[in-house]
Amino acid sequence: MRKIGFDNNKYIEMQSEKIAERLTKFNRLYIEFGGKLFDDNHASRVLPGFEPDSKIKMLLNIKEKVEMILVINANDVEKHKMRSDIGITYTQDLMRLIDAFKVAELSIGGVVITHFANQEEAIKLRKNLEKSHIKCAYHYKIDNYPNDIEHILSADGFGKNEYLETSKDIVVITAPGPGSGKLATCLSQMYHDSLHGIKSGYAKFETFPVWNLPLNHPVNLAYEAATANLSDVNMIDPFHLQEYGTIAINYNRDVEAFPVLSGLLNRVIGESIYKSPTDMGVNMVGNCICDDEACVEASKQEIVRRYYEALVDLRKDKIDESIIAKLELIMNKSQVSKEYRSIVGIANDLAEKTGEPVVAIELPDGQVVTGKTSKLMGASSAALLNAVKAVSGMEDIPLLSPKIIEPIQELKTKTLHGNNPRLHTDEVLIALAIGSQTSDACAKALQALEMLKYSEVHSTVILSEVDVNVFKKLGMRLTMDPVYSSKKLYHKS
Repeated sequence: MRKIGFDNNKYIEMQSEKIAERLTKFNRLYIEFGGKLFDDNHASRVLPGFEPDSKIKMLLNIKEKVEMILVINANDVEKHKMRSDIGITYTQDLMRLIDAFKVAELSIGGVVITHFANQEEAIKLRKNLEKSHIKCAYHYKIDNYPNDIEHILSADGFGKNEYLETSKDIVVITAPGPGSGKLATCLSQMYHDSLHGIKSGYAKFETFPVWNLPLNHPVNLAYEAATANLSDVNMIDPFHLQEYGTIAINYNRDVEAFPVLSGLLNRVIGESIYKSPTDMGVNMVGNCICDDEACVEASKQEIVRRYYEALVDLRKDKIDESIIAKLELIMNKSQVSKEYRSIVGIANDLAEKTGEPVVAIELPDGQVVTGKTSKLMGASSAALLNAVKAVSGMEDIPLLSPKIIEPIQELKTKTLHGNNPRLHTDEVLIALAIGSQTSDACAKALQALEMLKYSEVHSTVILSEVDVNVFKKLGMRLTMDPVYSSKKLYHKS
């Protein structure tokens, strides 16, 4: 069974208290939120017990004091930049976040469009937002930012930026993705606050790396694995060590930027309250680990999963060999190899015996089921059906007869002119849903889908995006071998 390593309730309480405590130093506190506010699945994988929506729940604890400002880079809007993890543009994700905040009844202070230089798409975005009564502000690129402090803190620097007036004590600055300009937005707002006689402050909220875990703790190494395509590396915060004589973990970009950022903050705030980049943080994650061994094991598994994900990206020409080398170094530090993921060996052994693609699933209770490609369905669909039957105790009961599957195949190939007659996982689930109206077994199988969450899945071939997305939506943790199921040059997802 899945071991819990993280106390989520304690986290929500401690994190809320830490932010409230930081607020006591200022009239208004701007918090730069890194990472994901919603769907933080990386944290839930490496810290078993951490809920993906924990950050939102924490903010809801203090929502009467909280206002949200969203930031998006005008160049990303103009180029229709995509979020690769969920397959939508930054603009679409901005709208998604606004909708989610409204549902959560969190106050929305507005949207800041940074690096604005009259980009047409950015102008359209502002018009659309303002039609929906969302306040907007343009921020401009500042020459010699962040080094020329005198210029930045002048009428020609932050002074040119439009100011979003806020009414709450805590202003959360978030964005669809990196490079949006969250930090500069915080500083610009603080500069304008000072002109209005408001003493405002800054804090940084980053879940990883965890500052009070060792540098090479697997939880921190898993963060390096997750950001292997970036230039981030974890490091000991030298400013913190020098000031307090204690080790704290940060990452290179914050450490490198601290001298300049500290100078800017001191000028805006009027006093020096932060002696290190770690001082700026308000992260309480490290204080809420209740079973270190469980988190170590979960993080090691995540590192290996990231390695397999990178191998597939390399096969698809999305990354280069240097990323693989970086991940192999992280695996060495974690004392794991690709064989550490036992489900891989099970899937590959069966594929070798059958000569067909195989998907193997390790269920949360440790039981393993498999599925292989047949005339009726793909390996993913077969394995998913077998997994549902196993968790619902219906191993010997047939769920979908050929009479149900064959008409779907005929529709796919003859009517819709598709090349692949086998059922994908989504088609199998739709067939189950239809069957549940007349079959108690199908109804029971549908109800059992929730029990597949946290299962480990491995495919011996690269799956279609349809199958990948179904496994993700079910909360199943998928890896794949970097091999296509056919030798064709064009592989349709």
